Amino acid sequence: MSRKKVLVVDDEGQFLEMIKLRLEANGYEVITACNGREALEKIESDKPDVVFLDILMPQLDGVEALRAIREKNKDLPVFITTAFSTQERFKLAKGLDASGFIVKTGDLTKEIDNITSMLSLADKYKSKK
Repeated sequence: MSRKKVLVVDDEGQFLEMIKLRLEANGYEVITACNGREALEKIESDKPDVVFLDILMPQLDGVEALRAIREKNKDLPVFITTAFSTQERFKLAKGLDASGFIVKTGDLTKEIDNITSMLSLADKYKSKK
């Protein structure tokens, strides 16, 4: 059985690298992107099983990236992550069928726990579609 391929998209390089290292240590194959445009390219080329997508990013924000993802792939589990967001952005993401939401707290251990919990939910989400 192959490892689950996870795409983590965030413009904070240090956060991205720490999440990548921890998820790889937990047995996941991790692909990273630093903005929405790069995320769309990685989805096409690397075919991840699940995406963790930050809302606030340069070039193409998470909501617009999610909109583009859903135009091509309605079944890919996409979880929104954010430290700063508005209710309006959450509503937009929910309306675009985001699979779930993670509010970043700055506690890396908690972030890893939240992401691994969402990874287990991704299988359930995918099987329902």
